[in-house]
Amino acid sequence: MESDLFQKLADKSIKKEQLFKKVIQNDELIPELVKGISSPKPAIRYGCAKILMDLSEEKPGQLYPYMDFFISLLESKYRILTWNAIIIIANLTKVDTENKFDDIFEKYYSLLDNEYMVTVANVVGNSGKIALAKPHLMNQIVEKLLTVEKISTTPHLSSECKRVIAEHTIKTFDLFFPQITQKENVFAFVKKYLKSSRKTLQIESENFLKKWGKSV
Repeated sequence: MESDLFQKLADKSIKKEQLFKKVIQNDELIPELVKGISSPKPAIRYGCAKILMDLSEEKPGQLYPYMDFFISLLESKYRILTWNAIIIIANLTKVDTENKFDDIFEKYYSLLDNEYMVTVANVVGNSGKIALAKPHLMNQIVEKLLTVEKISTTPHLSSECKRVIAEHTIKTFDLFFPQITQKENVFAFVKKYLKSSRKTLQIESENFLKKWGKSV
């Protein structure tokens, strides 16, 4: 990728969608996109990250050689890059032949204790992909997700935010519930929100229990 493409990304004369199509056609552009994440210009930095995030969903095998780089972004000073990395890593678990995710399992799930709601919600919301890609980690993932009701509130994570996270958690459990062995623990978690002040959480709880054959 020529540097002028980065400039076009920065001045928006080329859209991220257009650049994504170029990368799909030519994976030799991937190393340059990875370099672009280190750009001091936010438009380039986040534009490249978004394209790589989309690519990780469509063609994870092409990004797998860079998994260590994305793991390093979990500690980025830029929260948006951390959020991108959470999603990209989850997408790459389906091609994780070297079990790199297994080695960073605790690091990844330590982000459930993050002070920002979006960080926690991204971990929760992407855990279904990981559980389905790595069934041997499913029990551990369920145990981690069941702890979200105990996370501390912060200036960036209110009680209402915790209810949003609980809703995401129930939706995630729904993605792989048949394979879960700790079903009663999950049912107990869901039942706690049947009378939630958050209407959508209440409905999500009711629907989950009805769908999986547990009386409300």
